[in-house]
Amino acid sequence: MTSVRMLERSEEDPPKKGICVPDIIIHENKYEFCRYSLKIARFINANLGFSAYVWEAGVALCRYFEKEKINFTGKKVIELGSGTGIVGILATLLGGYVTITDKPNILKQIENNVSINIPAACRHRIKVHPLIWGESHTHFPYAYDFILGSDIVYSSVSYPALVETLRYLARQGATIYLSSELRKSNGSPSFHDNLLPQYFSCQVVDRIEGKDIIVYKMSKIGITSGDPLASKE
Repeated sequence: MTSVRMLERSEEDPPKKGICVPDIIIHENKYEFCRYSLKIARFINANLGFSAYVWEAGVALCRYFEKEKINFTGKKVIELGSGTGIVGILATLLGGYVTITDKPNILKQIENNVSINIPAACRHRIKVHPLIWGESHTHFPYAYDFILGSDIVYSSVSYPALVETLRYLARQGATIYLSSELRKSNGSPSFHDNLLPQYFSCQVVDRIEGKDIIVYKMSKIGITSGDPLASKE
């Protein structure tokens, strides 16, 4: 079920003089995972690009948590490239202490979905912060139990920064769940088959029947002498 509404512009974000700023159209869709009913809003005309969608790989990761009865109670979790926040929000409802991250211009959409779906009693367990891969990742701690990402392997330009960020955040043995739709056009099959195994132990734990969507469970391989992060650790 989809509903549409307009985002009311706050007094803190008035339109600049002489510039016509269109109202943001919000599409809301409902999802059911792990007995939780989520209402996920997408800011359609807010220049959010790929982040204004709930991608199938994100839904697949949520379904995997449901199928495997994953419990994040008491665990420290960080989600990369969250977009709408759907995966991180579910991880919070499943008991995790979750940090949801994305580029700065995406955060308002995520914060809106957090306010809709996370009860006040659980708000202390979820944070929303900007994170630019390969740049601001060192501003974050690395004592996470889980690192989550869905459909974040979409641009070959970003792959080196993504790997650097994953390696930094997983320095103390975090379990990584990546859900990806493999597309030859962006080199994502090679990223998973050739690049990631250089630094991580990778296991396919789920596949979506009839689609090129795969859920990977990963953990970081120990530091070697040739590891560019060795001097930092």
